[in-house]
Formats: sequence, C-alpha cells, structure tokens
Amino acid sequence: MPLPEAPRPRKILLTGAAGFIGYHVVERLLARGDQVVALDNLNDYYDPALKRARLAKLVGRPGFRFLPLDLVDRDGVAALFADEKPQRVIHLAAQAGVRYSLKNPHAYIDSNVTGFIHILEGCRYAKVEHLVYASSSSVYGANTEMPFSVHHNVDHPVSLYAATKKANELMAHSYSHLYRLPTTGLRFFTVYGPWGRPDMALFLFTRAILAGEPIDVFNNGQMQRDFTYIDDIVEGVLRTVDRPAEPNPEWTGAAPDPATSSAPWRVYNIGNHSPVPLLELIETLERALGKTAIKNFLPMQPGDVPATYADVADLTRDVGFSPSTPLAVGIERFVQWYREFYDAKP
Repeated sequence: MPLPEAPRPRKILLTGAAGFIGYHVVERLLARGDQVVALDNLNDYYDPALKRARLAKLVGRPGFRFLPLDLVDRDGVAALFADEKPQRVIHLAAQAGVRYSLKNPHAYIDSNVTGFIHILEGCRYAKVEHLVYASSSSVYGANTEMPFSVHHNVDHPVSLYAATKKANELMAHSYSHLYRLPTTGLRFFTVYGPWGRPDMALFLFTRAILAGEPIDVFNNGQMQRDFTYIDDIVEGVLRTVDRPAEPNPEWTGAAPDPATSSAPWRVYNIGNHSPVPLLELIETLERALGKTAIKNFLPMQPGDVPATYADVADLTRDVGFSPSTPLAVGIERFVQWYREFYDAKP
C-alpha cells in the first residue's frame, strides 16, 4: 500500500482539544501549518483546571481557534459545520473511563452515541474529506486471543464504555456505506505521557507514591497493558488523517473482514505492540521517582480485562506507523512533567 499523501495545510476540526490526546494532536497540527478549529466542553469528569492549562498553551497560536461547545448540542454542531466547512475532522471528544461507565451510564450515551451522530451528520453535509475518530482497545471485551487484531470479531464488550465505542465503529460504517464518507476508527491502547489524564493508572500511582499513600493494584497485579507513549500516538493519528480511508476491493459479504469494507471505512489498532505487566510498570515508575510504592492488592474490577496487546500490522503497512519510545523513557518524561506542573520536588 502507498504511504500517506504529502500533507498540505488544511482546515481541520478537532473535538476534545483540551483533552490529553487532543492537546498533543493540536500541537503537531499547528506546527505543520494546519488551521485548527477546536472544540471542548471542559466537563468535570476530571479536574477542569488541567484541561484549561492545556488549552492555555494553545490559545493565541496562529491558526488556532477554540469554541466551547458540547457535542450533544445538535443545532450548535450543525451550525459549526455549516460555518466552518472543515476539510477533515479528528473526533477525539468522548466520555472516557471503563469504571465510571458503571456509575454514570447516561453520560456515555449522551457524549459517545448522541454526540457522534451529530459529528457524522456534520461531516455528511459538509462533504468532509476524511473523518478520523477515537475508538478503544476496550472493544475487544471478552476476546482472549492475543495479540488483539482488527480482523477479529468484537461483539462481546464487557463495559458500556466499550459498547459505545463499538457503536461508533458501526455508525461510521453506515455513513461510509450510504454517503461514501471516508471514516477511520483508531482503537487506542493505554496512552500515557506528559499532560496525561488524572484518572489513568500512571497518574494515580505517581500522585500516591509521592504522597506516601498506598496504590491500588487490581487483579493482584496480574494485569498487562500495551502502554503507548503520546508522541507515538500523535504520529499515528497524523499519518492516518492524511490518508483517507478507501474501499477494500477484495471485501466480500460471504466472508466479511471486520477491519475493512466495500465502503471507504477502516479500523486500526494504535498501540505499542508490547504489553507490559502492571508490576513492571510500577517498578519502572518507582525508579523514576526514587520512591517505593505501598501496594494495596485488590481483585479484578467489573468491566476490566486482564490484558491488552495490539497487533498494529495493518497501521504499519498502510501509514508506516512505528512506535519507538521505550517505557522507561516515556515514564521519565511523564515524571519530569508531573514534578514541574505540580511543583512536586524530589
């Protein structure tokens, strides 16, 4: 397959701009000369002050414009697409978190399903060249065959969060089929790095270890995650947005490939292709912090899966994705950012 087309400056609508991945993607888009119309509703799922701090580093930059907007605002989203006419869309806004979906399921339907249909409709009427949207490794649910492949069936989610992400992929396919809208879903695998989310394990562990508090280690430490550094993720996102999805001419309904279609639709894994045991992550973090964790071993939590492991062969083949940041390097960079941002001295 050919590599992505050479990028040229474009007008790109990006949702979730104050989020962890969104902020870093905007940084790279602006650096290469794209115009970015950015959305976020700055909700309080986690500390909005961190979201505002990310946003403050973007506001005022040439080519960047921020609009506070909730994706459930159907008329607002429609008006935005009509006014801005973006060429491509990167949809990263979502209600995240597996465990929180057990507590507040309606938030996931509002943001991840209702919000997504508004994005699809906007793309349809604005004749957007390519929609790239965030899916999740959570869609693999009850699957146990490793590594997880986009060519595997994923019909058994074990959390509502995962179900909404699977729904996004199905909804996108219907629009690709009906309206020939090129769409690509990226199944993210445990992203970490500077400016990361406070509800993720690395952030929670760092805060607790520095405070001398115990950390909760689920499944008695018998967990593995395909930790992927943010810079590698961003490179993959940009390479993907530059290569609009195309139909697979070999696709057949008699033996349907779950990763491709006769429509311009694709899904890819985007991960490090190198699962790390949770206890190894903790040991690496302890070395970076120079402190030992107090571990509180607990059973598996509802909705969690014991391991994630990404087969990224399709993304590597199609766009040249090649994650290259070692875990120790990525954690050291995160710890350095954390100490500076929170004034947490050694």
